[in-house]
Amino acid sequence: MSFDLTDHSHARYNPLTDSWVLVSPHRAKRPWLGQQEKPGKNDAPEYDPKCYLCPGNTRATGGENPKYTSTYIFQNDYAAVKLEQPEPDASVNGNDPLKQRLFQLKGVKGNCFVICFSPNHSLSLPQMSPKDITNVVSAWTDLYLKLEKEAKEEHKPFKYLQIFENKGTAMGCSNLHPHGQAWCLDSVPNEPAKEFVSFAKYEAKNGTHLLQDYVTLEEREKERIVYENDSFLVVVPYWAVWPFETMVVSKRRIPSLKQFTDKEREDLAATIRNLTIRYDNLFETSFPYSMGIHQAPLNASEEELKNAWFHMHFYPPLLRSATVRKFLVGFELLGEPQRDLTPEQATDRLKVLDGEEHYLKKLEREEQEQKK
Repeated sequence: MSFDLTDHSHARYNPLTDSWVLVSPHRAKRPWLGQQEKPGKNDAPEYDPKCYLCPGNTRATGGENPKYTSTYIFQNDYAAVKLEQPEPDASVNGNDPLKQRLFQLKGVKGNCFVICFSPNHSLSLPQMSPKDITNVVSAWTDLYLKLEKEAKEEHKPFKYLQIFENKGTAMGCSNLHPHGQAWCLDSVPNEPAKEFVSFAKYEAKNGTHLLQDYVTLEEREKERIVYENDSFLVVVPYWAVWPFETMVVSKRRIPSLKQFTDKEREDLAATIRNLTIRYDNLFETSFPYSMGIHQAPLNASEEELKNAWFHMHFYPPLLRSATVRKFLVGFELLGEPQRDLTPEQATDRLKVLDGEEHYLKKLEREEQEQKK
């Protein structure tokens, strides 16, 4: 018997985080009697008077949204980190050496923002026009530049801007208005920090950037490419954990949004739209995911700029259908991540979902059903 990647268990190495993922493709054949999710529906109105994010509405804390007509950013009313707070008392753990070793803590300062993608409550990114998504990319860039300036000129404790979106209730989204978030911290969070370490080690050993070589290899293999344009590549990573996880990688060495050209902003918008349409087409549902940007820290040093390479991670949970999702439990929590279909199998399924025709027909059917 010869080894079969599509049927035999194996582990794949993730060089970004120096970790492994177990791939068990034969498990996809097992019957499913587990939890079933409610499929996402596109039945929201263009304006919801009860929505805290719609134009002109009053938010939960009393602030009022302007009647915005494009992308709108405001400071999060329930920020996870704040600018003004006291530092932890150094005497918290006293002189106990065990506490000092094992109960370490530090204060964290920063600010958090909500980014409304559109004034239209009923939309999600795949339903927005390329121009409107380009406005979102420009808003991300403007926020990055604004916070970088405040850190430099006003000495605010801003080091890293984590931009992300949680789409759908399956990903814990508390408001279905099209929006994302941006948390700005005084230090680099764990996940991008691990990548920066890996990038530095790889370049020191090989003389090239890890993602430069990865783009070269994926373009040569063409086995895991879902979509590409002049500026960006969408792949199901060789080491993907989630069933239909993807990574958007810039083809040239762009450290952050700050270095984008106008063409690259437009190409990123086109990439995001193409990918999210494919997701919605896959199970004919409003596909949930967590998405985020990894890029250079604010006011990056030469070394940080050298390590950084703009890329985005998309982590969607759906596994078999609009109602069956992947949970990281059991072995995944206690051992290491595991997946039930190979990244190549996932790529094949996403590849055939190009274009809008299928997606738009689904929306037409939903509209007709709502009128009945």
